[in-house]
Amino acid sequence: MDIPRRTGTSQALSLIALFAAAASATAQGTPAGELNHSILAPLARHSLLLDGAAVDGFMAVVGERGHVLLNDDEGPGWRQVRVPTTATLTGVFFSDRKHGWAVGHDAVILRTADGGASWERAHFAPEEERPLLDVWFRDARHGYAVGAYSYFLQTSDGGLSWRERSFEAQPWPAAGEGAPGDDPEGSTADQSGYDLDTGIDAHLNDIAAGREGRLYIAAEAGRIYRSDDGGDSWWSMPSPYEGSLFGVLPLDEESLLVFGLRGHLYRSDDGGMSWRVIESSTQAMLTDGMRLGRGTVVLTGLAGTLLVSRNDAQSFDLVQLADRRGIATALAKDADTLWLIGESGLQEFTLPDERPAGDGR
Repeated sequence: MDIPRRTGTSQALSLIALFAAAASATAQGTPAGELNHSILAPLARHSLLLDGAAVDGFMAVVGERGHVLLNDDEGPGWRQVRVPTTATLTGVFFSDRKHGWAVGHDAVILRTADGGASWERAHFAPEEERPLLDVWFRDARHGYAVGAYSYFLQTSDGGLSWRERSFEAQPWPAAGEGAPGDDPEGSTADQSGYDLDTGIDAHLNDIAAGREGRLYIAAEAGRIYRSDDGGDSWWSMPSPYEGSLFGVLPLDEESLLVFGLRGHLYRSDDGGMSWRVIESSTQAMLTDGMRLGRGTVVLTGLAGTLLVSRNDAQSFDLVQLADRRGIATALAKDADTLWLIGESGLQEFTLPDERPAGDGR
């Protein structure tokens, strides 16, 4: 069986501000000892939603006010479940149909071991004032949560407990300076998530795994990080862009895409050592990406933006939704239909059969 893959990303700080002013109300801190539960809302499906996960026919979506919605092949459709937080949830990941985790504002982490039927709060640190933006698990026990200002947490017990780790990344060695695995001792290059130009720790926006277990993080200020040992150590890779990157999409072998502000989109075929520009035909912020079958790749973005590739991300065609509402991510309903997730909540979208021309849905 293929390794389950999280299809959504977490771009919470920028997405929430740009999608809807209403989200600011849910971003406020909650007293550390207080345990609030989300409210079952008839219109939760149409609220601001920010991330989704899919595995073996099961789907989960999360968003503002602690909204969590589930869909599986045994039920009639999307249903909301009550969870122990009202904080905005920005990322969700399921390692299989039973074991899942959601992260968000107030550094909250929720976990489930019964396919989302019930959830418990495993981590909560509003005093940190650093929201978590994404979560990834290697299996049902080992995982990472990443967030604002280089916030980096790890667990080895299925998310029952979490330990903060200082996020440090060795600079990728220049030609003639040694290969990965060598210790660049004495290097004066920046070796952490700290951005020397802006004076802030870079936001870690998205973490994703390649097919061979290599991990990537897309971050603020054009930073791209890579781990070849499952997240124990990290390399800071050469970057083609100085603006924020909100998503990374590993492809086959050593190929991957990174993307972010103003439609900037880049492809690497050597594990992030070199990059080339891919024309996006948009200046909208790109938020997430997913691979479908038969060489189809879809990227989502603000202003109703969808980029569709039929040649495994060598080039993309622009599809602009008429309502121009922001799309955070997408999940595959079937081979030709997506669930779009974002400012409009959940909506179905059928992929065009041919090269799109102008606006369309």
